[in-house]
Amino acid sequence: MIRIDPKTTACVTIDMHRGHLDPDVATLPLPAERCGPVIERSAKLFDALRKRRVPIVHVVTEYRDPDEIKANPFWRGEPGDNRPRMRQGAFTHNLVGSRGTEIIPDLLRDGDHVVRGKKRYSPYLGTDLLFLLKSRLGVGTLILAGINTTSCVLCCAFESTNLDFKVVIASDAVDTMDGPEMHRFALDLMGRTVGWPMTNDEIAQALAA
Repeated sequence: MIRIDPKTTACVTIDMHRGHLDPDVATLPLPAERCGPVIERSAKLFDALRKRRVPIVHVVTEYRDPDEIKANPFWRGEPGDNRPRMRQGAFTHNLVGSRGTEIIPDLLRDGDHVVRGKKRYSPYLGTDLLFLLKSRLGVGTLILAGINTTSCVLCCAFESTNLDFKVVIASDAVDTMDGPEMHRFALDLMGRTVGWPMTNDEIAQALAA
């Protein structure tokens, strides 16, 4: 089992906002029956990490207007594309000022850090996340949580490894709108290539070690 030093570790949460996790307002929703359980498991992990003084950094997607979303050729699509039905809310997703940009209240506490303005799968592109992690918090290990395992969490894991962070994927605190099979595949892929998928209990043991 690997060891996690709480003094040099931060937890980065990706897009754990209402835009994915609140079925009443979400524009790109996780299936409703999966929202509550992943929020509950994540809250337990974050509270345990806070007790060990591990900083929690929430990264939130925000767009000024739909044109910022449509500027991406893949998201914009081509004539005749049969885009997945679950992605049809993309052009109204997390516009500045919308309720979708609100972090789930059960996951946010005073003292947490919030990085806003993420516009693509990468949490580093166009944000000050790297500056915060390296220059202010001085961490070398990241525990990743969030939505979606198959896109934004996956991208963060690869980029963080390329930046020479030690990467742990909190397997109890991630999920995807792309379904259980793709979720399992993404966790397996990350475990084979960029980091260590670990349950809440395994993370607690690694911190204690």
